[in-house]
Amino acid sequence: MQLHEATPDDVSDVQQIARNSLNSTYTDFLEESTIDDALEEWYGESFTDELEDDHSFVLLVERDGDPVAFSQSDLIGDRHKTGRILWLHVDPDHRGGGTGVRLLVRTREKLLEEGAEQVQGFVLEDNEGGNQFYRDHGFEQAGQREVEIGDERFTENVYVEGDVDEEGWAAIDELEVDDGVVYVSFGEAARGVQAPFYRTYQTEERSELYGWFCGNCDSLDNAMDSMGRIECNSCGNRRKATRWDASYL
Repeated sequence: MQLHEATPDDVSDVQQIARNSLNSTYTDFLEESTIDDALEEWYGESFTDELEDDHSFVLLVERDGDPVAFSQSDLIGDRHKTGRILWLHVDPDHRGGGTGVRLLVRTREKLLEEGAEQVQGFVLEDNEGGNQFYRDHGFEQAGQREVEIGDERFTENVYVEGDVDEEGWAAIDELEVDDGVVYVSFGEAARGVQAPFYRTYQTEERSELYGWFCGNCDSLDNAMDSMGRIECNSCGNRRKATRWDASYL
């Protein structure tokens, strides 16, 4: 999985992913005309201005060179200390393979790197899958707000991260390997040169370490030396020995 901040050259890809995502998920409770209004309002001519805003972020995911997902987030509030994840769109043909949770993790990391002290997530009340997604990955509903889509008003649920215990942020994803299933803990990250490395465990309870998952190329093929330096054997991503990993997230 490759991820980069979207540029004006990516607008058509973002628009297509958003269209596919909305049409596959929201047609149960949104009229087709309402979806068209939303696409024009959010990803029309004014969208380029958002890409140029220093406090707005659109992260685009590519797999094998094809754009498959994006997130839309921003920083607001006093000294821009609140990070908001406004949208996570995954093309329906690429759901179920961990793209969504990986995008959530990287978007959260981006907001924290930019100075956010709290991360919120927003999802329409009627989107059952989207609400469950946030609940499954360490967020708790904290309230609601009203949003306008075209000429209609809808209720949007507001999520905040739950209390982080000594085991770290609860964002665990299963990963199939040759000898079964392992569990990637996206709340336990170590900064790499190209992308973070994530601790991977043999069980969901995170009692026994299996290895490190490279966030740049999705590989578990890496080596660690006696100083704690990690290098991915697939893409060359490297982590230097450090004492501040625990505070990175």
